Amino acid sequence: MTNDALLAALSHLVSEGRNPDTMDIDLLSSLEIVERINQQDKLVPLAVEKELPNIAAAVDKITAAFKQGGRLIYLGAGTSGRLGVLDASECPPTFGVSDQMVIGLIAGGRDAMFTAREGAEDSATLGVDDLKAIGFNQQDVVVGIAASGRTPYVIGALDYANDLGAVTVALSCNPDSPIADLAQIAISPVVGPEALTGSTRLKSGTAQKLVLNMLTTASMIRLGKSYQNLMVDVKATNKKLVARAVRIVMQATDCERDVAEALLAKSGNNAKVAILMHLTGVTAEQALARLSDSDGFLRRAMDDEADAQSPNA
Repeated sequence: MTNDALLAALSHLVSEGRNPDTMDIDLLSSLEIVERINQQDKLVPLAVEKELPNIAAAVDKITAAFKQGGRLIYLGAGTSGRLGVLDASECPPTFGVSDQMVIGLIAGGRDAMFTAREGAEDSATLGVDDLKAIGFNQQDVVVGIAASGRTPYVIGALDYANDLGAVTVALSCNPDSPIADLAQIAISPVVGPEALTGSTRLKSGTAQKLVLNMLTTASMIRLGKSYQNLMVDVKATNKKLVARAVRIVMQATDCERDVAEALLAKSGNNAKVAILMHLTGVTAEQALARLSDSDGFLRRAMDDEADAQSPNA
């Protein structure tokens, strides 16, 4: 794209417009600046709310893909790419899943997480190459993230994924964007011009983070990774997470700390197994079998155990 064409394209983007509410931001005190930014930030959840049906549709596709052994792939450049990598990296400790289940790809590779490599986003073939490098296939779901909705790196990847017959999702902050037109599901929270013109790490980035939180959290809940609102598949890999597992068992069973710690020791630090053991009186081996039979859903495993013990069963 020529410079003239690029300037023309940017001039039509909502996210690149000048915000009339912050034209004097360079004259304000520190408190006044952060108050003005905060006022703009309050608009973000309302924009995301309008996209909930599309977000839910994406969750259904992601959940179905996970059940068939597929993966969720986030792909973006700059801030958008970093947010995808961040959300992907938080899934293993939070939900006890493999680090290959949710993968974040960023234009420019790993180094781009820490050092700006903005030129990498201009290559459509690079997006394709990055998908090929991880063996992307039609069982996977790709979420292309671009605040502008026109990043070549993302467009190339979505085109490739469509050709393979995979599920494609676009997350942008401009209406009727190129990536929205390409994807099967378009999520487009329009947050308006940024407080600092063109700095889409602000409202646009916040909106993207909120949506990504929903995509993985809701999908994992649909897979049975929670009991009530507790993260029962949390992977206890450090002292904080070990303490959190103890607390989760205590909250789910209303037991004392020493009981929770003993249950976790017997269950191999598996909070879900520990909870089922305490609430039903089964052994760790029996709890694992029940959970396997119930596809990992703790409530369903408890119901199955109750049915098994019923005199009418």
